[in-house]
Parts: sequence; C-alpha cells; structure tokens
Amino acid sequence: MSILIKGGRVIDPVNKIDAIFDILIEGNLISKVAKNIKVRSDSIIDATNKIVAPGIIDMHVHLRQPGREDKETVATATMAAAKGGVTTVLAMPNTNPAMDCVESLELLKGIINKNALINVLTCGTITKERLGKELSDISGLKQSGVCAISDDGCSVDNDSLMLEALKKAKQNKLLTICHSEDKKISGRGVMNLGFHSTRLGLRGISNASEYTRVARDIELAEKVGACVHIAHVSCKESVEIIANAKKKGIKVTCETAPHYFALSEEDIVDYDTNMKINPPLRAKEDVAAIKAGLKDGSIDVIASDHAPHTENEKDIEFDRAEFGKIGLESGLAVSIMELIDKKILTWLELFEKLAVSPAKILGIDKGTLSVGADADIIIVDADKEFILEKKSIVSKSKNSPFIGKNVKGSVEYTIYNGKVVYKR
Repeated sequence: MSILIKGGRVIDPVNKIDAIFDILIEGNLISKVAKNIKVRSDSIIDATNKIVAPGIIDMHVHLRQPGREDKETVATATMAAAKGGVTTVLAMPNTNPAMDCVESLELLKGIINKNALINVLTCGTITKERLGKELSDISGLKQSGVCAISDDGCSVDNDSLMLEALKKAKQNKLLTICHSEDKKISGRGVMNLGFHSTRLGLRGISNASEYTRVARDIELAEKVGACVHIAHVSCKESVEIIANAKKKGIKVTCETAPHYFALSEEDIVDYDTNMKINPPLRAKEDVAAIKAGLKDGSIDVIASDHAPHTENEKDIEFDRAEFGKIGLESGLAVSIMELIDKKILTWLELFEKLAVSPAKILGIDKGTLSVGADADIIIVDADKEFILEKKSIVSKSKNSPFIGKNVKGSVEYTIYNGKVVYKR
C-alpha cells in the first residue's frame, strides 16, 4: 500500500524542514520526501495549503481501561486521539487494577492489541496500588515493556521510598514521571487559591503545593543521577525551579497541558466543573510564565492530561465533582490558537513540543518525517475555525472546558503506521 501526499507545508523539526514538499509512504514507512514526486501510488492526498507534520505523541493520557469503561476505553480513546492528530499515547497507570504488576499489564496489553487504533505505550506504577507505601516490582514492570513509571494522580510522600524508586528506575533505565503535589498543602482545595476562590466561596490550592514537591522530586533525582519528568506543570515557581535545575545539568524534563496556557482561574465564572482540574487553572501571571517557559525551552512537552469522567461525576456541585478534563481532540487546535496565532511558538517549535521531545524523553524512534521513519503523519487545515460541540466529541466522556468555544485548526487526515486511521 502506498500513499502520496502532495504539496503540503511539511513541518519536521528533526530535519529543520518548513517548506513545500511531497511525501511518499510505502508500506508503513516514509520512503521519499522531495518536491514534485512523480510515481504511481495507491492513493494521492492533496495537501495544498495544509500543514503536514509528524503525528503527535501524547505522553499523558488516561485510558480508564481496565476498570472504568463507563468513562473511556482503549477503543474510544484511540479514536479520539486519531481525530486530534495523536498517533502515540502513553497510558497512565491509575486504572483498576492499577498497573503495578505484570498480570495487570498483560491484561491491558491484550486490550490494546485487540482494540487500539494507534500506538499505545504503557506506564507502570511507582508503588503498589499507588498508595505510596511499598514499591512496585519495577524490574518486572520493565521486563513487561513499560517505558516509564508514575503514581500519577498521587505523589509519593515518603522521601526515602521515592529515592529508592528513582534508584531502581535508573538501574532499569526507566523514566520516572512525577505528579508533584504535597496533599498536606493542597488539602481539600478545589481551585487556585486567591481572590477568585474567595469570591466563589471555594477552597483554594496554593502554588506551593506544586512547586515545593517539584523541588523535592528534582533534588532526589539529582542525588541518584536519575532522569525525572515533571507532569502537568501549572505555575510560575515550578517553571523557574525546572529552568534552574536544567542550568545545573540535572536530568529533568517536564510537560504542561493546553488548558494551562489557554485558560486561567478567571474562566471559572459559573462553577463549570469541566474547569475543575488538578493542578488547578492558575492566575494570569502563571499562564504567562507557562507560555514563556514553552518559548525558552524550560518546558519540553505539551501533553493533554486527558482525564475522562462521566456526567454524573461532573454535573454536580463544584466541591464534589471529580478533577479532570478531556483533551485528545482539542489539544492541537488550542495550541494553534494560543501559541501559533499569538506568535509564542513557530510551527517547528510547536511540533518539537508535540512530537520530537516526547519521542526523545520516552526513548521511542518516532516524531520525525525522515526517510525510513514510521509513517505516522498528520495533515492539518490550520486556518479552519470551528466551534467545539459536545455532540462532535468522539471520546466516551464529554468533560471538556472548551465546549462551545471557537477553536482553530482541523485535523484532515491522521496516518498511523502507513494507514489512514482518521479522515475528516
């Protein structure tokens, strides 16, 4: 099977390409990137006036399966991913059962092999049942094929246990992904601490609950020389701590999510629980710091933190609603609108964050349009504006803070492993 993509604006940060080219796919690989390719192919896609880029690698996705198939499944999540231009996801381990042992991983891998539309990588837990009491069998998890460990949704409070986890991760050449939150500080808070939480009568979550734990996680990683990745960075102090650690040569990377550079605490005007996220939407100065961190390289990756919840978990009082929002289908459009249109990032810089850096951090050979690379490619109409409507959402859950909002940038085609898995 061959596909010829004609006349698109090819964005490939690895090869520093931002120019009009054709791309020939043969089988599951890219076989040629050149101007005016003239060959017979099984199909031709006209990409004139469109962006042609590597498929997005989203390293923070909650598939909810096994255990909470009422929220999402591998099948529905990967369909949503394909619609959003995502060709690889890292499945976070806070499922039921948690991904803390070989048996649970084998169960998940069986579901992935049967139902996934795109590439799904697995992440194991740091501790058994994510309880922060006893380490998981990290060596066994590595042998079962995980590419990272995380207690996502929870932080390991015990310093000695976290240090031991980082040692074992280093021995097994695994990335440790940290949900950096000190729950003694965040407590029962539900939104960012400040004037707006007071105005709405809601308990606040301070920046300190995040950045003090970011500092600790980096300090522990430095002690043992381990690689550490800080998830969903939301506040200015965290960006500063990470930037300073990088200057010292500490092996730290981090991600943020589109809602942290597109929304702030001020958007929680009518107690919309789709805006209830952990870490919370922060102050405007934090939003500015996130954008600056993306621009200067302090923040390596944009990930969705796709966290689906059912309507009965969200359509209740703000205090009682679950934390989290979906983001697989809207992440690229929001990034285009907030980062490209506002000239924060160039197209090359954006796809560095969406594809190149996550591939490097996860140690996978993807994120490029080089000849011989996997044919994971998206074609995007960057100028197409549309309103994100609830009825158009493919994800099983509909808890998006961008519902009803005008966004920009429509994925026209998603090609994974040489096959079209989504066409608008």
